[in-house]
Amino acid sequence: MDIRFLESFIAVVDDGSVAAAARRLGLTPAAVAQRLHTLEIDVGHPLVTRVGRTVQPSASGLAILKHARMLVDSTRDLRALAANDQPKGRLRLGATATALTGLLPGIISRLNERHPLIEYFVRPGSSMDLYSAVTQGDLDAALLVRPAFQMPKSTGWLPVRDEPLVLIAPQAMPLEDVRSAIQRHPFIRYDRNQWGGHLVDQYLRRHRFKVREWLELDALDAIAALVDRGLGISIVPDWAPPWPEGLKLRKIVLDHTERRVTGVLWNKSGVQIATTRAFVECCPENHVE
Repeated sequence: MDIRFLESFIAVVDDGSVAAAARRLGLTPAAVAQRLHTLEIDVGHPLVTRVGRTVQPSASGLAILKHARMLVDSTRDLRALAANDQPKGRLRLGATATALTGLLPGIISRLNERHPLIEYFVRPGSSMDLYSAVTQGDLDAALLVRPAFQMPKSTGWLPVRDEPLVLIAPQAMPLEDVRSAIQRHPFIRYDRNQWGGHLVDQYLRRHRFKVREWLELDALDAIAALVDRGLGISIVPDWAPPWPEGLKLRKIVLDHTERRVTGVLWNKSGVQIATTRAFVECCPENHVE
């Protein structure tokens, strides 16, 4: 059984379509479909079914999916071991939405120049989800917001960007003092379930601000766009650019008591540790804005 056929099957299941899996694998849809068909002949059962426009695993596909992932991971581990502690093989990364656009491209660009044999898989997600993925060994490293609790000794942590909280408002909106602006205008809240949103909530509580909240969102880009349209004001971390194009915003830096620190969390164990270390070494340490 060719391990590449199992990789194609997993990609189809994860992406929900042959076309999406083909884009991820750098193959044509016909090549992925052929691999899948050959694998189904090999195991003697259909592995996927079509439901509308999506592809889902069949009962047989679900039965082998976990074992297929283990086989593929084990094969990658063997390749990493054979590399004799050289940065090589597939690096499983995670990144929050703002780190995905503002930090990760530069890091991967530097890493690719130094170690062109490294391959990448990147999972977007919230800091909480990515933290769990790293500590459980599902990801090698992730760019996320620093948690408020102590991290386990099995992980490493490097701060990459230190961001103050900023008040954002439409450019044309006349602003009085910060307290008056926050309490008078409709307030768009950064989701308190996000670690960065929790910092905003701490700031509001510490200063005893009473806000006219009408919306709570976990997407910073969307919050900025709504503020630009004159639908309210907000307090957000001053995240790494790019911000959405064409926005006309006023930005006021608040006091520095609550700051969002984004950094890289990595798993110190595992066969890909040499590749993970290479990734960490390409991260710009503690860039303060």
